[in-house]
Amino acid sequence: MADAAPSGRPDPDPAGQPPADRRRELRVDVLGVEVSCINLELAVEAFGAWIAERSRTYVCVTGMHGVMESRRDPALRSIHNASGLTTPDGMPMVWAGRFAGAAWMTRVYGPDLMDAVCARAVEEGWRMHFLGGAPGVAARCAERLSTRFPGLSVTGTTVPPFRELAAAEDDALVAEVNEARPDIVWVGLGTPKQEFWMHDHREALEAPVLVGVGAALAFFAGELPQAPRWMQRRGLEWLYRLVREPRRLWRRYLMNIPRFGLLLLAHPPHLVVDEHRAKEEA
Repeated sequence: MADAAPSGRPDPDPAGQPPADRRRELRVDVLGVEVSCINLELAVEAFGAWIAERSRTYVCVTGMHGVMESRRDPALRSIHNASGLTTPDGMPMVWAGRFAGAAWMTRVYGPDLMDAVCARAVEEGWRMHFLGGAPGVAARCAERLSTRFPGLSVTGTTVPPFRELAAAEDDALVAEVNEARPDIVWVGLGTPKQEFWMHDHREALEAPVLVGVGAALAFFAGELPQAPRWMQRRGLEWLYRLVREPRRLWRRYLMNIPRFGLLLLAHPPHLVVDEHRAKEEA
């Protein structure tokens, strides 16, 4: 595993891990998408650092679907690679990272990330805002999380229409969120819409962290069931979702999965340095 460390970086320790302050600088290149070599603990630490510094960044939560969409759209790929973190949302991303040498890497699934960050938010006083989903979903998500985590500070919910907003409407949305003064905005608009939205609004929004979490708002709102943990751990969540929504998802999974596997054989994953983070810390 030690041979897999990028040149010019500190060698991993005997357990196969680089020094703690360098792990978030490493990413695994999965078909051109640079996925952060992190685990849940490292992700929450990153949130704390960004909020303390009042820096502005965005987080992509990405699995196979996001990678394949990024192969078709170079602009989306660039957004993933310029993120503060692009977390390994699916087990194939974790397996790719471990294959490349990131032995400490584990799945950072959107709902698990929300759960862990909200738990920490109660301790730290971080303020949450929920944006996206169908009408009522963000409000139910916020309500359920507030019940689960007593003391959680929720600044509000925003549900933009599915159509493209006029300039004045978009300005009003930005003003509404900024007036609420959240530390973290959870964005549930679906891939790739949420990634483009975060990238396009990153400078206008004052919240330190924007996080694209897709269906996680609906999961916590009780609108969608999650796959059993044993299926998640074995990388079979796609099968659970396909059985539940075959008409909507059959093309995504039954066409993407074989193609994804063949492409990985031709282009094995490898570790790279997160140049954006390295420059920030230089």
